[in-house]
Amino acid sequence: MTTLAHSMMTAARSADSGLAGPGELDRYPYAEAPGADRVGPPSWGGADAELGRVGRRSAGSRGRGLHGQLVQQLGQMIVSGDLGADRPLVPEEIGQRFEVSRTVVRESLRVLEAKGLVSARPNVGTRVRPVSDWNLLDPDIIEWRAFGPQRDDQRRELAELRWTIEPLAARLAAGHGREDVQQRLADMVEIMGHALAQGDSITFSRADAEFHSLLIQLASNRMLEHLSGIVSAALHVSGGPVTGCDRPTEISLAHHARIVEAIVAADPQGAESAMRQLLMVHPEVERVVPAPREH
Repeated sequence: MTTLAHSMMTAARSADSGLAGPGELDRYPYAEAPGADRVGPPSWGGADAELGRVGRRSAGSRGRGLHGQLVQQLGQMIVSGDLGADRPLVPEEIGQRFEVSRTVVRESLRVLEAKGLVSARPNVGTRVRPVSDWNLLDPDIIEWRAFGPQRDDQRRELAELRWTIEPLAARLAAGHGREDVQQRLADMVEIMGHALAQGDSITFSRADAEFHSLLIQLASNRMLEHLSGIVSAALHVSGGPVTGCDRPTEISLAHHARIVEAIVAADPQGAESAMRQLLMVHPEVERVVPAPREH
């Protein structure tokens, strides 16, 4: 095993307890504050009971500060529909409910506004925006949708988008002889192989994500690189069959190896074909993304 493989697997094991599985919406839950059950203005009704429930979940922020936690909680609630479109968000009420300062609330709402989830206008205040205004390519929104009521649509859409991005990236990557990146791709395949043999799904998934990120980098197309976050988010939230690389298998490992072989051999068509095969590891994908005709 290479030094890189050993260090990556060791790091993954040490962080094992900090990773959440599919469907765990509470990976960054708010810590319960003293008297939390008694806090909350009466003007919050309907979805507000849900807001209070989310705010009182157990601690486990995985390093996120108050600002990051509040963005996470409010973002999840907006995307899930608990805070519907055109719903007013009053900073003072949010601050009381979560027992955070005005600064934390203000900065959190600014982040959500940048993602297209809310809008703030003079004399109108801050309101939740409709889905059509959301930045659906934002990695956080991808994750929130993937673990919410829209999970099936999100995973299908991600599969379709990956089907568009990654075969092209593989084809372009085969035309560039960057031996350093090619070696890194081979290293990731080696790490995945060792992880598969040891039943280490965490290390496998991390090496898998690094593999796909490196592949897009090797394509040397800046617009594709801009979309690499989508692929990373898709791999992070995988758990449904339409995502392709959702679990360690010998078959998926073999397809990764074939992609590297084709890239090293400067075989664009072979690299593209191998990537399509990788994305079709699960038969269910055929019902989501029809196999294109070979040229």
